[in-house]
Amino acid sequence: MMAPTLTTARLVLRPVQMADFSAYRDFMLSDRARYMGGPYDLAGAWGLFCHDAGLWALAGHGGLAVETKDGQTVGVVGINAGPLFPETELGWMLYEGHEGQGYATEAAGVLRDWAFGSRGLTTLVSYVFPANHASAAVARRLGARLDPQAARQADSEDDLVFRHVPGDGQP
Repeated sequence: MMAPTLTTARLVLRPVQMADFSAYRDFMLSDRARYMGGPYDLAGAWGLFCHDAGLWALAGHGGLAVETKDGQTVGVVGINAGPLFPETELGWMLYEGHEGQGYATEAAGVLRDWAFGSRGLTTLVSYVFPANHASAAVARRLGARLDPQAARQADSEDDLVFRHVPGDGQP
């Protein structure tokens, strides 16, 4: 499946491109990636970037670059699956300087709704490192609820797991 382009009032979610790698790499090599198993080395960052792009062909979902309407790429949002994820995950990350503007909530919300609508998924989870209060707040704003019974990733057994179901965050 080809990655879609999704839009909101302020954002365009589009397939990742090679030109996106430098900002992605900088995030993954920095301390900002500590809540996602990082910081990573160059090979790890490249592997995750390719995962975001390649998962579309393998699973019909994956990562999308988050771009403002004026063309500035501010992060990535994605639906992740595969052997490293016990359940299908909705995840997000914002590049430095773009936090606190509602971009993660807006982007993750439209991708979540796409997954429940176009892909027919019935549940998603977001794995959140306990000290990542900003990501936990995004999950809550999306209407997700903590699911203490949910399976965790093998290397992240302390993560909080927020469950998303259709209708979350909808008026």
